[in-house]
Amino acid sequence: MTEETNRGSGSLHRAAILDVDDRDGVRLITLDRPEARNAFDDDLYDGVTAALSEASVDGTIGACLIAATGPVFSAGQDRREMTRRRTPDEVKCRGFVPFARTLAAFDKPLVAAVQGPAVGVGVTMLLHCDVVLASTEARFRTPFVSLGIVPEAGSSVLLPGRIGPLTAADMLLTGRWVESEEAAACGLVSRLCRPEALLDDAVALATELAKAPRAAVIATKRLLLAARADAVTSAMQRELAELGRLLKTWQ
Repeated sequence: MTEETNRGSGSLHRAAILDVDDRDGVRLITLDRPEARNAFDDDLYDGVTAALSEASVDGTIGACLIAATGPVFSAGQDRREMTRRRTPDEVKCRGFVPFARTLAAFDKPLVAAVQGPAVGVGVTMLLHCDVVLASTEARFRTPFVSLGIVPEAGSSVLLPGRIGPLTAADMLLTGRWVESEEAAACGLVSRLCRPEALLDDAVALATELAKAPRAAVIATKRLLLAARADAVTSAMQRELAELGRLLKTWQ
């Protein structure tokens, strides 16, 4: 995040890979690993998980917005960590699994601002967002099959529900790029914005949601989550089981 985006008088917490800025009832969470194209390692997963977990119980926060620095929203999982051996406690308490579970259970409005390419988890995390604004320069890809792995974060259920089973199968099996116009047309993103207006538009929307009647907003979000909770939990369990089986072939 630059000084230009640090508007207002909210508190700002600076970390090497993540910015968290609270203002006007909105928590702005900015992925800040541009040198790695905002790829997720365990530290970035943990930082976003903590920021969302804190926001969920903070009465001053009415909505969260996830954005990113640099030209790429996220290149997905940091592949250097994919085959690193982890103990069962590490899998449960650090990295991707707590991140995905936190996203799936987050009961306040969650907005995303996608300024550029989004790959892998950079796409699947968007399926847990309530509104996704994307720049006309954004594009999306889920290259799991080409990497020898499977979809994640409940996307085997959420993506067909969002964009339809045929388009989802096309996207997941071929790993092709989906350009911004197609993403908007199929419902992967809510709306497109001019690149220079994206963050301002997203902040304005998140602020509007944060100022709406809080009890009604949270009750509505919980109803939306409840309608899919069992399906998403089961999908995550199946995906992790298949991923574990396939990763053994990488060893």
